[in-house]
Amino acid sequence: MNELSPLFSKDAPNGRIGGPEASTLWSQRLSVVVVLLVGFVARFFQARSYFLNPDEALHNLLASYSSFSLTYQATLTTAHPPLLIVMLHYWRWLGQSEVMLRLPSLLAGTACCWLTYLWLRRIADHSTAFLGLLLMTFSPAVMEVSAEVRQYALLMLFMAACLYFSERALQDESVLYMALFSLSLYGALLSHYSSLLFAFAVGVYMLARLFPWKQNKRLFAAWAVGQLLAVAMVGYFLVAHVARLKREGLPQEIAGTWLRKSLYHPGESSLLLFPLRQTVRVFTYLFSHGLLGSLVLLAFLAGTVWLLTHQPQSRKRASPRQLAILVGLPFVVNCMVAIAGLYPYGGTRHNVYLAFFAITGAAVGLALWKPKRTAWRTFVVLLGLAVCNLFPAPPPLIRARNHKRALMTDAIAFLQSSAPPGSVLLADYQSGLLLGYYACGHSVVQVFPPFEPFAEANCGRYTALTAAPQLWGFKSSGLAGQFTSAVSRFGIAQGTNVWLFDAGFTIDPAQSLTQELARLGCAEPRHFGDNILVCRLNIGNGKDR
Repeated sequence: MNELSPLFSKDAPNGRIGGPEASTLWSQRLSVVVVLLVGFVARFFQARSYFLNPDEALHNLLASYSSFSLTYQATLTTAHPPLLIVMLHYWRWLGQSEVMLRLPSLLAGTACCWLTYLWLRRIADHSTAFLGLLLMTFSPAVMEVSAEVRQYALLMLFMAACLYFSERALQDESVLYMALFSLSLYGALLSHYSSLLFAFAVGVYMLARLFPWKQNKRLFAAWAVGQLLAVAMVGYFLVAHVARLKREGLPQEIAGTWLRKSLYHPGESSLLLFPLRQTVRVFTYLFSHGLLGSLVLLAFLAGTVWLLTHQPQSRKRASPRQLAILVGLPFVVNCMVAIAGLYPYGGTRHNVYLAFFAITGAAVGLALWKPKRTAWRTFVVLLGLAVCNLFPAPPPLIRARNHKRALMTDAIAFLQSSAPPGSVLLADYQSGLLLGYYACGHSVVQVFPPFEPFAEANCGRYTALTAAPQLWGFKSSGLAGQFTSAVSRFGIAQGTNVWLFDAGFTIDPAQSLTQELARLGCAEPRHFGDNILVCRLNIGNGKDR
């Protein structure tokens, strides 16, 4: 397609392209529809092809309680606000298959891409908006969270709605759209706590856009009232939820383990290098590729510099410098709170909300590249996105070949055909979540504290012994002791069939795990990919150990 209007030109009010032919408009609309359809199909393929990961199984479990009150109490045990789990509580009435549980995320993730395009059309031109649409739709990180039973797709839908409705409110001077902006902000705040950083950044941006504040008193008053209600909501959850999590030590536990690399630790790393290193990690995560993520980061920096060095074009539309505030501030704030040890900044899904700002800046930067045929630019972007999705480096926690739903189906079938009735099934916490969903048909893990080291639960023909949440995954070095502890705690007689079910994000390296299992009487563990293992253990060997 040809470049139809210069970036942020006066001739493209409200992001609309001035006077293109009808055929060009239809071509643009068709291209957007095709991208959205392809993006939805790609997400749907993931949703139907992969078994639930442990986090998804946990969210389904928390939503499975019989009443709203119990479901809400269950949400207080997690590190997230309640909206997704409460919504799933009612959604589950329609079905509980992997695809049905993931469908809200599929729809939210696709709608997020569409709203992002509409917002970019309002602040820029079709070319920039279409580049942003491609990056948002096919970013591997955004695709992944849009095909999972997690909060992130819902969060991103509300964030996209915030940006779009705020622009409509400001350009049209509409109190109604400002109210819709506030409602969208509440939805984001109820979905994930990273929305606090988004709310701060977009609040600063809105103050800049509304200045001078007396110019439109009704619009400013509508925004201010919405902000006060948002502050009240945040205050309630800080007292009722976050304070409770701190008392139970959950934030400290997470910060000291798998999110450790995304927080600053004085004396362990350079304060000057931390922002640069972690920003590269953010872009590497968003595009699942170190080299291509770095190239997108360069495009983002070029776009941000362009925004900072250009003058306002229209009173009603956002000036380039105002957009630079919106694009850059979330990275600065997130990095600062990571240095303070309050929220991670780096290669983690907790930073997926930054995709909006990374992609906006990158789209502006890419739009500055004007080859003789703009189709070449689109081709290069699509080629890069294809490489990111087909050859991720680093790979996801569960590689695609190990995440196939058929592997879990085969593992459960093997377990049920090999373990005689009356057998005991032993699992760590992440494995217990999957065991409950796929084999038992109900929860077999502990949810509410205080937690016992192991819990006993009925699992059809079997008895399930599952570890406490603190023991998320078994380690080879401690497996014998944990096995012995479970056997002695529940008085399991010698000769009872005990089967280890180990599945989830990670299991110990095959060699060390195989050696330890052999000491426990399992000479031939059955692997179903690299992330599922089933093995019969010997009680005598466990006790002798």
